[in-house]
Amino acid sequence: MALFSGFQNIGKVPELRNRVAYTVFMMAVYRVGVFVTIPGVDRNVMQAVVSKQSGGLLGLFNMFSGGALGNLSIFALGIMPYVSASIVLQLLAMVYKPLEELQKEGEQGTRKINQYTRYGTIMLSLMQSFGITMSLEALNNGDLSGSAAVGDVVVHPGWGFRIMSMITLTTGTCFMMWVGEQITERGIGNGISLIIFAGIVDGIPNGVYQYFETNKGNIQPLNIAAVTAIILVTVATIVFFERGQRRIPIYYARRNVGRRVYGGQTSFLPLRVNTSGTIPPIFASSLLMFPATLANFKIPGMSALQELLQRGDWAFNSFYVVLIIFFCYFYTAVTFQPVDVAENLKKQQAFIPSIRQGKQTADYIDHVLSRITFGGSVYVAAVCVVPSIISEMFHIPFRWGGTSIMIVVGVALDTVNQIEAHLITRNYEGLSGAGGKATKIRGRRDI
Repeated sequence: MALFSGFQNIGKVPELRNRVAYTVFMMAVYRVGVFVTIPGVDRNVMQAVVSKQSGGLLGLFNMFSGGALGNLSIFALGIMPYVSASIVLQLLAMVYKPLEELQKEGEQGTRKINQYTRYGTIMLSLMQSFGITMSLEALNNGDLSGSAAVGDVVVHPGWGFRIMSMITLTTGTCFMMWVGEQITERGIGNGISLIIFAGIVDGIPNGVYQYFETNKGNIQPLNIAAVTAIILVTVATIVFFERGQRRIPIYYARRNVGRRVYGGQTSFLPLRVNTSGTIPPIFASSLLMFPATLANFKIPGMSALQELLQRGDWAFNSFYVVLIIFFCYFYTAVTFQPVDVAENLKKQQAFIPSIRQGKQTADYIDHVLSRITFGGSVYVAAVCVVPSIISEMFHIPFRWGGTSIMIVVGVALDTVNQIEAHLITRNYEGLSGAGGKATKIRGRRDI
């Protein structure tokens, strides 16, 4: 009842109500665009090809695009070009001094970096859209997956189709990027994450229907129970670790201002076990799909690498784990600066017990953060890989891997936390509150 009461309170806060309504409207616009097919193609043939490769990288790409690739939609590229451009810019910022200085310029620097990211998105979209058009024409000739038996994907192949498709797909990606930014600014939650969230959730009902349709008359209750158990255990693990944090005690020095005494209080510096959130698996998935794009340009070695990185085998899982651990450390280092935190504590006349202010404080925070990030990265890698490995070993029809579940649960938790923050700020009970009284946001568990 407390949960329903919390949702009812959303309508009592005009700003929050408008933000939620705007988010729902923009997500509906995005989902409508998924079914708008690019000119000159037969999406029924493409859907047959995608269904044959649902367990490979093509199926993974289709999942992140929300089924847009299977429909040959104007949104077929998905939001991955934007994610890839963000990765490149953040990596460059670590080795290219002007970009690093730009990051420290506050809001103005952030706007400039966002502008560069948009330019990079357009360039990557043009490259990937050209690769997709070449792949579609190759499907006509039966060069991929023996698909000639199901018909031709492209009605009139040639440069006219290629140029038109490149413009259409690039424009679709730019529109999705704009939708994500608008949701982040005027809606609730992170717009880019919500777009990926919507794409994954959209495939769940269809997957359930296909399983029962394929196994009509031969339903295996044990398989269904096993899938349910895997999902529940994975969700519980994600919720536990996402709420976990390491709290560093902070003391504020006493100071007299006139007749008043300030400070002398105790607080905590919360360090999340998974500071990077759902970004590492999204980044890692994006990079693992990139060789398939380069293979379409006949770049030497890319075809062999694409064959090596077949989703579900040991090579794919090994690269996936390594990339996830790397991006957990990388994104944590980008978003959390111990030196800046130590400097702010010093300005506020705050200190960590037994730790000298300044450099020693920064080193201590960095040491603690590195230790918990290792545990967090192992947890993220395990959640993303282990459920798929178990389903492969025991031949369980588990269509949604741990990556999908983590993204869905992580985005849902972040969005709910934002809604709860809006409610509590205005003295309404949160979504987890009870008794009709304003409650504090429940802190993450101490680990």
